[in-house]
Amino acid sequence: MQEGDSAGAGSGIPGVARVDYADVAQRIREWAGELGFAQAAIAGVDVAAASSRLQRWLELGRHGGMDYMARHAGLRMAPDAVLPGVRSVVSLRLPYWPAAADAGQVLGDQRLAYVSRYALGRDYHRTIRQRLRLIVDRLAAHLASIGFSEPFACRVFADSAPVFETEFAVRSGIAWRGKHTLSLARSGSWHFLGEIFTTLPLPVDAPIGEHCGDCLRCLEACPTGAIVAPYEVDARRCISYLTIELAGPIPVELRPLIGNRIYGCDDCQLCCPWNRFAAAGDPDFAVRHGLDAQPLAVLFAWSASEFDTRLAGSAIRRIGHERWLRNVAVALGNAAASPEVDAALAARADDPSELVREHVGWALARHAVRGRAAAAASAGS
Repeated sequence: MQEGDSAGAGSGIPGVARVDYADVAQRIREWAGELGFAQAAIAGVDVAAASSRLQRWLELGRHGGMDYMARHAGLRMAPDAVLPGVRSVVSLRLPYWPAAADAGQVLGDQRLAYVSRYALGRDYHRTIRQRLRLIVDRLAAHLASIGFSEPFACRVFADSAPVFETEFAVRSGIAWRGKHTLSLARSGSWHFLGEIFTTLPLPVDAPIGEHCGDCLRCLEACPTGAIVAPYEVDARRCISYLTIELAGPIPVELRPLIGNRIYGCDDCQLCCPWNRFAAAGDPDFAVRHGLDAQPLAVLFAWSASEFDTRLAGSAIRRIGHERWLRNVAVALGNAAASPEVDAALAARADDPSELVREHVGWALARHAVRGRAAAAASAGS
C-alpha cells in the first residue's frame, strides 16, 4: 500500500457478524511495540477545537509563507475528506533521540553547524510509513483470519498530509500539547508521530491531560521569541520555519539570532525538563555523515552534487542546495572571524544564486563591521 492510499480488506468468508474491536486495538498496540513504536492509542475524529485554533492562527498570518497551510485547511478540518467514512485514528509515537555530539556544546561552538536532532539520520517519513503499512497489513491478515467479511479502509500518514497530528496524539492519550505546541510525553518530546486513519470503529482511548504546570522554559529559551504565548507559535519568527520552509531571503533582523543553526532548531526542547527522561531513539535515526558536529566551512564547500549524494535518504535534502548554502552563510556571518570562515565566504561571493550571494554579502559585511569595531576599540585602549 502506498502512502495515503486507501486499502479495502475483507476475508470473503461469511458467518462472522461481530468483531471484538477492543481486542483488535490491543493487537495494534502490540504490533506497534514490536515495530519500535513507544506507544499507540486510538482517537476519535472530532477536530472542532483544533480547527478553531488553526483558523485563528491563519487569520493572524502566523503561517508566513506556508500557503499550503491555508490551502489545505479544509482537509485538515475534515478527516472524512481525507478518508471517507473514517471512524477512528490510531496515533503512534516513534522515539528518535540519537547518540550524538552534545547539543549544548555544538550550539556554543561558532565554528560548528547545528542540525536539528530529528534530521541527523534517515528521513523519518520513510521509516514511519513503512512501519505503518506493516501494521495495516497485519490488521488485514488478522481480520481475514477471523472471518471478517466487511470491507474496511485505512490510510497511513507520517507528516505527509493535512491532518492534525498533535491533536490526534493528545486526544488518544499518547501525549499532551506542550507550551511550545509540540507533543509531549513523560519521556519527553523527542519523538515522531504517525497516524492510521481507518473506517473501523475502534474503541477510543482517554486523553492524559497536560503536565507542564507553570513552567515557561520553552518560551524563555526561544532565540527569536517565536513562542509568543503559551501554546502559540508565530512561524514567521521560528528558526525551523526560517531555515526549512522559507524559500526566499531570511529577514535581516532575525539573522543574528539564528546563530549556527543551519537546519531547524531544538532550543525549546533542549530546555524542557521532561526531556531529562528521554531514552535512545530508533537506530534508523543514528547520525549520518557526522552532521552532529560538522564545521560550517566544510558544509559550505559542498557542491550541489555532493549535497544530493551525501544527504540522500535524509529529510534535509528536501530544502535543496541553494537554501542549504543560504543557511550556512548566515551561520558563517554569525561566527567569529577566522581564516577558514573568511575563505569559505569569499569562495562563494560570486555564487550563481542571487539568494546565496545576498546572504554571503551580508555575512561579509557583518564581519567587516565587527572588524572595524574591534580595531577602533583596540586603538582607543
